[in-house]
Amino acid sequence: MNETLWIAFAIVDLCMVLAVYRFFGRVGLFGLIVFNLLLCNIQVLKTVELFGLTTTLGNVLYASVFLSTDLLSEFHGRKEARKGVLLGFVALVMMVAYMQIALAFQPAGDDFAQPHLAALFGFMPRIALASMAAYLVSQMHDVWAFHAIRERTGERMLWLRNNASTMVSQLLDSAIFCTIAFWGLFPINVFWEIMLSTYVIKVAVAALDTPFIYLARRMFRRDAEDDGGQEETGGEIWQAAHKQ
Repeated sequence: MNETLWIAFAIVDLCMVLAVYRFFGRVGLFGLIVFNLLLCNIQVLKTVELFGLTTTLGNVLYASVFLSTDLLSEFHGRKEARKGVLLGFVALVMMVAYMQIALAFQPAGDDFAQPHLAALFGFMPRIALASMAAYLVSQMHDVWAFHAIRERTGERMLWLRNNASTMVSQLLDSAIFCTIAFWGLFPINVFWEIMLSTYVIKVAVAALDTPFIYLARRMFRRDAEDDGGQEETGGEIWQAAHKQ
């Protein structure tokens, strides 16, 4: 049941990235990066069994953040991709800070939400630091690696720059997060099991997004031909890609 639901969830989420991009252009991708990043940092608190591994639920949405930054890189360039990464980081910092302020308020006598909010958002400083550091380093590396590969291959081998940049960045993300969050808290064998299982699930989702980035390129190439390069959600996107 979990595996079937996980695959369906991943496909629906990746389809929604393309749908939002189609109708809202790069502004939609900026919004998706923020939305998915905040939501996956809530879902990450839930652990599930997938393919015999214990992992956190937030990995699906986090992988679609990488697809969004790769789309920004491919169609809008390095500057816009970095802008999306920094926007997500600022939103994450604000969410952590604002929820700590909200939890500091004394609840009313008949309030029922405080203990539930505290359970969800009462992040230990170590966990919050791990999440923010892993996100910023891995996403900045993803943008750098994507363009470094593109400079050597040109428009060819989109699959290589999409997968290589994401999978190496996912390794950085898992290593940084697990080291800051869990080093010294678990026996060394448990620590490595957590990091390995987290990375394997992230790589599986990252591999799923390859057909979607090719579909995006095909969709927006057709839009460019149909619209004469006038629409941001179609022609301008493809036109911008050829100006990089």
